[in-house]
Amino acid sequence: MTTFDHGGGVRSVQVPIPDNPLGHTLVYAVDTDRGPVLVDTGWDDPASWDALVAGLVALGTSVREVYGVVVTHYHPDHHGLSGRVREASGSWIALHAADAAIVRRARETRPERWFSYMAARLTAAGAPEEHVAPLRSARGRGAPGLSPALPDREIDPGELLDLPGRRLRAVWTPGHTPGHVCLHLEEEHPARLPGGGRLFSGDHLLPGISPHIGLYGDPDGTTATDPLGDYLDSLDRVGRLAPAEVLPAHQNTFTDAPSRVRQLLAHHEERLTGLLALLSRPLTPWQLAERMTWNRPWADIPHGSRNIAVSEAEAHLRRLVKLGRAEPVAGSEPVAYIAT
Repeated sequence: MTTFDHGGGVRSVQVPIPDNPLGHTLVYAVDTDRGPVLVDTGWDDPASWDALVAGLVALGTSVREVYGVVVTHYHPDHHGLSGRVREASGSWIALHAADAAIVRRARETRPERWFSYMAARLTAAGAPEEHVAPLRSARGRGAPGLSPALPDREIDPGELLDLPGRRLRAVWTPGHTPGHVCLHLEEEHPARLPGGGRLFSGDHLLPGISPHIGLYGDPDGTTATDPLGDYLDSLDRVGRLAPAEVLPAHQNTFTDAPSRVRQLLAHHEERLTGLLALLSRPLTPWQLAERMTWNRPWADIPHGSRNIAVSEAEAHLRRLVKLGRAEPVAGSEPVAYIAT
């Protein structure tokens, strides 16, 4: 358990994520006139809970004193412990409406429906039957994040949140999830670094990696969304804020957000250009994912990570199609795409 004082009434606790290369979620505690407000809570796991509880004690407070929880997005390494924090403290939980809708659907949908939906989506993307089969046999088992806590409040973009004595404004930054928010602390930096306050960036803006941008998961969805387009637009919005310091949910704090935004915009443009070269001949989303560059060879990527990779390939294809740089091949089944 590691804690850090960022100054100006903002501190953090490293809450471990079990069996995940990211290692931990940085949970921030923002002092207010009514008690600490947490930005995210970490994964719902006994060791993670113990680390959060002990970390808050080390910071001179306790989970019982928490006044509120602001969740940047619904993923289980951010929202997982929110319900336990509320039970222990009586705090409120706030989440953007788009992610709150996903939470409600997750609670109302049986696990079998989710596994059936995932299997159908992967089949449509061209995944081989030997990859899809484990999802069919997994029906009836639970999975992380399928019973997340319902929020008490919905975050309205642009609003000042209920942090008595502080100025924390919600900035809607869809892409990683449809309801992802960053949180702009509109106060002078405690070390008087130049720039516009501080930004809790969740997974939207990270110092060393690009967040996963895949299709928004929705078993009942019928709208063809453009998550990568959402993300790139959101990056521009955050870059214009020019905060003095960025406090992300993973890795480490950093400065010069506009420079990091430019790097990420360039990264995705380079990736789209590289995918167009691959699409010189028709490829299904699965075949495209097989040929994309990842942090390890495709043969070494485990089952669950391949699902994420295919979703990312599909998000990039959606963007290329929307830009008129690729198109589906008429009559192909499963649908293949080719550069225009």
